[in-house]
Amino acid sequence: MERLSERRYVIKGGYPLKGVVEVSGAKNAALPAIAATLLAPGEYRLKRVPKVRDVFCMLKILEFLGARYSFEKDYLKVDTSGINKVSVPYELATQIRASILFLGALLGAKGEAEVPLPGGCAIGKRPVDLHLKGMERLGAEISLNHGNLKVKASNLRGSEIVLDFPSVTATENLLMAAALAEGETVIKNAAKEPEVVFLAEVLKDMGAQIKGEGEDTLYIKGKKKLKPTDIEIIPDRIEAGTFLVLGGLLEENEIEIKNLNLSYLEVPISKLKEIGVYVEKVGKKSYSVKREKVLRATKMVTAPYPGFPTDLQPIFTVLLTQAQGMSLVVENLFENRFLYVFELNRMGANIKLEDRTAIINGATPLFGSPVKATDLRAGAALVLAGLCAENTTTVYNVELIERGYENFVEKLQGLGAKIEVETV
Repeated sequence: MERLSERRYVIKGGYPLKGVVEVSGAKNAALPAIAATLLAPGEYRLKRVPKVRDVFCMLKILEFLGARYSFEKDYLKVDTSGINKVSVPYELATQIRASILFLGALLGAKGEAEVPLPGGCAIGKRPVDLHLKGMERLGAEISLNHGNLKVKASNLRGSEIVLDFPSVTATENLLMAAALAEGETVIKNAAKEPEVVFLAEVLKDMGAQIKGEGEDTLYIKGKKKLKPTDIEIIPDRIEAGTFLVLGGLLEENEIEIKNLNLSYLEVPISKLKEIGVYVEKVGKKSYSVKREKVLRATKMVTAPYPGFPTDLQPIFTVLLTQAQGMSLVVENLFENRFLYVFELNRMGANIKLEDRTAIINGATPLFGSPVKATDLRAGAALVLAGLCAENTTTVYNVELIERGYENFVEKLQGLGAKIEVETV
């Protein structure tokens, strides 16, 4: 029998939430930035790094490789001048999907790397073949030995790489390796997510020559050497989207969200308007959320950026349980992303699954129930469901939530949420 988490969230739902909440730095921007510090030995200062489990896991890997780090008053200090290993340990790599980013960073910096097949959320198959094919195009030799990926190149050479799919981590890995390759690399069908653009900007600050970030094709002219730089992590668009949805869950909610970059969320905000939830500017990078009395059903289809983000799909599904009519949610990216639906139905939702489509019949009142987080974003969705449900909801496996949301419970408590952490 599967053992449930030792920590759990206990939520008393149905209470209006009021107040101001600030969006943290993006976990998915911080992780590649941490890996990128390997490309130029020296000292870095990173601001707005979220103190979440995934970040600490990446830092432990960095420390194992020979780096030092410390959290100062308002920044993270990293010193990579002592890097003396090229192999990532199994026990750390299998905890976090982003450990694959050390493959490109170490290949660029040291000419070789060994990384166990990575872990992370169990939301579907995320093959690493795109990474490996790209590295082969750069001149690396690839081998798989007892579950360890090994890449080695005596001399990385620029090349044209066409990705079969615009994978975020494959694009980031190849960006880092190409930054120190000889000649020009062209990456076609590259990912365009804000986190990829951010990494490109970080690499440019380190001295790399990159053009085309945010577009389908990236052009990288390799340098013999890069230099350390100060880094400020961009706002977390998924956390921002989570709080935008939270603002619209109950009509009485009055939430102001700070450090919000709307340009990252154009499609989700458009969907919120369709549903009947509106975002209004109240200050610099500060927005309030208002909603209509009756929310409307809609259709959502997940897609790579700038399309609707798969990471917000579970969050919006909770909102759609409160919308009148039949909504459709189509998941195109991860085949196991709907595992949380069974937990929402336990709370009173009316959701049916047909292949990769969720059919949501609303509005249905939600009722408190014991539920289990099935992945990071699903866990956050269940917390939101608990906040608008009657009676008490207990969420298990909350370590998954803490992989990506900084001070989530404390931020919710600051808005008046009746949520507590219990250790059992």
